[in-house]
Amino acid sequence: MSQSYNRGLIEDFGRWKEFSAGMWAWIFHKFTGWMLIGYLFTHIAVLSTAIGAAGNEAAIADQTDIYTVTIQGLESLFIIRVLEVGLLAVAVFHILNGLRLLMVDLGIGLDAQDKSFYASLILTGLITVASVPTFMDGVGF
Repeated sequence: MSQSYNRGLIEDFGRWKEFSAGMWAWIFHKFTGWMLIGYLFTHIAVLSTAIGAAGNEAAIADQTDIYTVTIQGLESLFIIRVLEVGLLAVAVFHILNGLRLLMVDLGIGLDAQDKSFYASLILTGLITVASVPTFMDGVGF
């Protein structure tokens, strides 16, 4: 007969402590991938609603172009700037972890997978923190 294996309860939150760096890398990579897909669809929806007066030279000269007004309105909001910083962090981590996975697939750095995951997290944090002044320049609180 078949044997059964007790995998534990879903409610057993203590199992999260057992996850290795590789499991966290997989979870973060999937999460950031879904976040980027969500952003893509949101980005397309916002831009498609803002193209109404594109090409109207008089509207552009008066800065009444719907696209320009929409983008300037969004860029003036503090929350949008914070979300852009978050988008950068998500994209940078996804790229760095993807490069790490590529190297692992090629057989490079197999023995240092945990270290490379932590390095990608640290590098993501450094790049994100270094970009905050650029993203927050000119925003009205």
